[in-house]
Amino acid sequence: MNHLESTFAGKNNFWRYIVMIAAVLIVSNTIGAFPLLIELVIKSFSNPEVFSLLSANPNDYSVLGLEPNTLLIMLVFPFIAGLAAFILLVKPLNNRTLKITINGTRKIRWNKFFISALVWLLLSAVYLFMYLKLDPANFALNNKSASLIILSIISLLLIPFQAVFEEVLFRGYLMQGFAAILRNRWFPLIMTSVLFGLMHAFNPEVKEFGFLTMMPQYILFGLIFGVITILDDGIEAAMGAHTANNIFLCIMVTNKSSALQTPALYEQQNIYPWTEFAALILIGIVFVIILKLIFKWKGFSLLFSEVEVEKVVNQIP
Repeated sequence: MNHLESTFAGKNNFWRYIVMIAAVLIVSNTIGAFPLLIELVIKSFSNPEVFSLLSANPNDYSVLGLEPNTLLIMLVFPFIAGLAAFILLVKPLNNRTLKITINGTRKIRWNKFFISALVWLLLSAVYLFMYLKLDPANFALNNKSASLIILSIISLLLIPFQAVFEEVLFRGYLMQGFAAILRNRWFPLIMTSVLFGLMHAFNPEVKEFGFLTMMPQYILFGLIFGVITILDDGIEAAMGAHTANNIFLCIMVTNKSSALQTPALYEQQNIYPWTEFAALILIGIVFVIILKLIFKWKGFSLLFSEVEVEKVVNQIP
């Protein structure tokens, strides 16, 4: 085992994690917000009410009048800035590196990333196909223009940064941090899943459908990604699935309450959160079973095992 055990070769004072999280959030919400801020200032010259309109509804960027693909680039930029800040700070703060955070070794297992992404993509495609067949009236063809090709290119190039940032922060850094404190696997799994859900508390879906309705879905995503992280001893599979999920949604289906408003192929008219929660449970179980067979993971008892400090096999340079 490497991913969680390698944490003990670094610096794990509680204040270091607080500083890291604060720094990453500050950078992503300041430097990362520059493109949108500049656009907001420019638009305010022609329409002074832009500031008040956006303040009244912070998730409604339509007041800026931006082309949707351009807006997507601006919305992803904070995640790129946050990831860059993390990479720069993890060595001086925790005496670790990005690769150590990913799997406790000095080599990223890209095959895990792409296999996991492919499996999640196939499951998502099957789910959407079935949904279209069962409830065709709930979907409207939203985009069949050349902008869909541009959207696909932008999504493939930039969405991985957003997904990787979240996985590095939660299933990588924070999971390692909780493991260093409590020396088990189940508590880091639960805590990072809850925190992952809370991070999405200000998403427009939460405002639309309610906190208690949407949190179970976000937390379940965190649990699925957390389980495969522990079983696979690294976050590459979680990064792949997370990336595939977000790219698929950006390109294939959008809705009026989506956090990322994109000119996707389809627009879903009505959202049924609890139906989608039930579907996510089924997809998650199938996904984990398929990866378990492909990667030949051992039993699920590993989820409840202790982190053995004496088995730190990779010392941080």
